[in-house]
Amino acid sequence: MTTEHPRTRPVVRGAMGLPVVGMVGGGQLSRMTHQAAIALGLSLRVLADASHDAAALVAQGVTVGSHESLADLRDFATGCEVVTFDHEHVPGALIAALETEGLNILPGSAALLHAQDKLVMRERLLALGVPVPPFAAVSSPADLSLFADTHGWPVVLKAATGGYDGKGVWLVSSLEEAAPMLASGVRLLVEQRVPLLRELAAVVARSPYGQAGVWPVVETVQSGGICVEVLAPAPGLSEELALEAQSLAIRLADSLGVVGVMAVELFETASGLLVNELAMRPHNSGHWTIEGARTSQFEQHLRAVLDYPLGTTTMTAPWVVMANLLGGDGDADLDRRLHLLMGRDPALKVHLYGKQVRPGRKIGHVTALGDDLDDVRTRARIGAHYLRTGEWTQ
Repeated sequence: MTTEHPRTRPVVRGAMGLPVVGMVGGGQLSRMTHQAAIALGLSLRVLADASHDAAALVAQGVTVGSHESLADLRDFATGCEVVTFDHEHVPGALIAALETEGLNILPGSAALLHAQDKLVMRERLLALGVPVPPFAAVSSPADLSLFADTHGWPVVLKAATGGYDGKGVWLVSSLEEAAPMLASGVRLLVEQRVPLLRELAAVVARSPYGQAGVWPVVETVQSGGICVEVLAPAPGLSEELALEAQSLAIRLADSLGVVGVMAVELFETASGLLVNELAMRPHNSGHWTIEGARTSQFEQHLRAVLDYPLGTTTMTAPWVVMANLLGGDGDADLDRRLHLLMGRDPALKVHLYGKQVRPGRKIGHVTALGDDLDDVRTRARIGAHYLRTGEWTQ
């Protein structure tokens, strides 16, 4: 395992003489990181796209600016001891420019590239001997046809950069279906459609010193390319496979030089595990840790980027289920629904992100804990469904 000693970083202190941390992006991840920062006495500053972003509504020290502007990023970063991210859309060249100016950006540009560019990530993981689905870069019908001749139709086309929550991913069954994507000018890769049993995630945190901590492996349930449910720990996962997934996450964080939280999204297949995606930030698959682990992913991310000793990742209950709350037709009745849900299940934990409601958009999540998986899962599902629809049954 490689050990990196932290660079001399700028000293920018806030209340109680504790570090000021900056987070680029004003979404729900910044919002929940802000909550963790409060308990630690840290000052979290946010670079948001707009004043109505989820984190901008609650955090102090919000700067409205563009994550694609070097000037905006520089002005923001100079007021922080360390800068981190709630998304991976900051151009790598801009991050590298800030690093050359001596600003402390974590994770750094070299590591973050592997979460920003799926083709770079796939090629690096292949070189490390990490199992990934068969893939290839494609830029023409001939490229795609050659791949499909070997691996069969349908295939999965992906934009190499910029995709998330099912966006930039297409399941295609013919050259005709793929034609619009191939003609778009977007850098593409193609992957075999893997016969998976289910999707898993191993979330790890790593500090500049090289300390790492990993949470129990979880099962993630997808619908329409969006994660709708997370089960912790993954039901029925053998101890051997769980340890393999956790060890893989730690190995990747070390090999890629990641600092902070990283989620390793995995396919479980009949022949073993395959790495699907990497995310170098707090991740939807780790939201359950707020109530379900001794140290949440948000607190751990702050500890990691500041090179504080990491916290324990043990669970607070045998089973934890997180159900995402997706936007319905509107939120006019949300206050009444929230009141009634709290009365019906006082132990349920509800997190709302302060985001404008749009159909299918993640606007919050509901977490349930307990001794019986079926009961916990039912409670979380009912809670999220009721907040979305006003109906108690699914």
